[in-house]
Amino acid sequence: MIKKDNPGVFIPPPLIYVMCFFLSFLFQKIWPIDISILRTQPVLVIGRVLAALSFIISLPAIVRFIRSKNTLVTVKPANSLQTKGIYSLTRNPMYFGLMLLYSSIAIFKGNWWTFILIPLLVFVVQFFVIRKEENYLDRAFGNEYILYKQRVRRWI
Repeated sequence: MIKKDNPGVFIPPPLIYVMCFFLSFLFQKIWPIDISILRTQPVLVIGRVLAALSFIISLPAIVRFIRSKNTLVTVKPANSLQTKGIYSLTRNPMYFGLMLLYSSIAIFKGNWWTFILIPLLVFVVQFFVIRKEENYLDRAFGNEYILYKQRVRRWI
């Protein structure tokens, strides 16, 4: 039996965001940081804007995957390379949208640790997810993907 090539990302990326979010709540419990500024009206408006942007960026990406019969499961091979629509602005709209949603929930839940952990979260997603996916897409789509990478930024 021949095994099909895939990105080799075995932990679903949304789960990485959730794990980091729960870690931030653990840190808040151990080393509390004052959250009063996160309860102000202007900051709550920013939270709503971030949530809206998250859906504006993520939903078209998900719809494009469904319409092209591509998979959202990171251990399965891709059927096609996504380069149009939201993918012409960012190579990773779903991860960027998740980051916006993560940040908006941090505001609504009032946890500075969630923001403090963003660099760690970006590093983990970049190193353990995006890098593996990019290596796979290089193998699967060759020059087409290389040209796409030259035109479109990784995040935004």
